[in-house]
Amino acid sequence: MGSACIKVTKYFLFLFNLLFFVLGAVILGFGIWILVDKNSFISILQTSSTSFKVAAYVFISVGALTMLMGFLGCLGAVNEVRCLLGMYFAFLLLILIAQVTAGVFFYFNMGQLKQEMGSIVTKLIHNYTDGSGDGLQEAWDYVQAQVKCCGWVSFLNWTENTELMNRANITFPCSCKKSDEDDAPMMPQKGFCEAPFGNGTQSGNNPEDWPVYQEGCMEKVQGWLQENLGVILGVCVGVAVIELLGMFLSMFLCRRVHSEDYSKP
Repeated sequence: MGSACIKVTKYFLFLFNLLFFVLGAVILGFGIWILVDKNSFISILQTSSTSFKVAAYVFISVGALTMLMGFLGCLGAVNEVRCLLGMYFAFLLLILIAQVTAGVFFYFNMGQLKQEMGSIVTKLIHNYTDGSGDGLQEAWDYVQAQVKCCGWVSFLNWTENTELMNRANITFPCSCKKSDEDDAPMMPQKGFCEAPFGNGTQSGNNPEDWPVYQEGCMEKVQGWLQENLGVILGVCVGVAVIELLGMFLSMFLCRRVHSEDYSKP
């Protein structure tokens, strides 16, 4: 009876660790995505925000360590090596503590992250230069075109750009130009565009005449970011549940192997 119980526990632990290994790979993938993504708002944050870069490296480290622990757990379960099972339990406990600490840290610093986002985008709009090949500018053009918004709080944020407002004719950010809802997404235009209508000699470059989206990107971008962070946190919670189960099964198997003095043929 004892041998059968150990075998069942062993195979359950193996399956849990196999899933644990896969979820670790998902966390690792999230971290790599944050670092290499160049076509979304993530590109702006990871280039300009030190804390966001640190978060990416934390995800990569936790994901890699989680995959390693899943591999060791599988070996310890199949071969019933008490030393590996003990190490597995200890590392799982450390990872769980690190995840809880990181989760609490990000939860209480969400306000600071939102404020940092606003500061980064506002500065980017203020210093935007027509014809520049800057990667951050291209990323923001992509965001405005895809999300169908303009500026951070509203399109009037672009009035803080001196180069744009010094134009004599009606000129606006190309990536802000309104498009029909049914239009298929395409690569956004870059720089500044002149409106093909209106007379800018009387009123100058009046933003009220711009054919652009008037809604700012703040709420949409923050909603998108929270949605993606929600997915990441959901994966982390799933990993934490599997970690707890893995810790319980590893200790149960370790104690049963010891108390039954079970040895494989």
